[in-house]
Amino acid sequence: QVQLVESGGGLVQAGGSLRLSCAASGRTLSIFSMGWYRRAPGKEREFVAAITWSGGSTYYADSVKGRFTVSRDNAKNTLYLQMNSLEPEDTAIYYCNGRVLSSAADYWGQGTQVTVSS
Repeated sequence: QVQLVESGGGLVQAGGSLRLSCAASGRTLSIFSMGWYRRAPGKEREFVAAITWSGGSTYYADSVKGRFTVSRDNAKNTLYLQMNSLEPEDTAIYYCNGRVLSSAADYWGQGTQVTVSS
């Protein structure tokens, strides 16, 4: 089992920045990749960014490329999402995801609210 806890959400004006964190605990050595997803009001959950835990390869949705940066601190078992140049369209609940290939399991955090005012 892997437990994920997000933090760092809040209210920010358009053009501002926020940094989200996701602390992982439990069987963290089994994690293959971690990422961020978001669900805006009235919309489906969508992929935002991901990073492989060992090699550090990164992946981004087109809508956030150049504005968001995903990173990880393996020693702290923590995932980050630096969000710059935020837009009202980025308003959503952001969820941390951890993927374990050996068991084909996905783990999710409880979510953190990000609200961008215009």
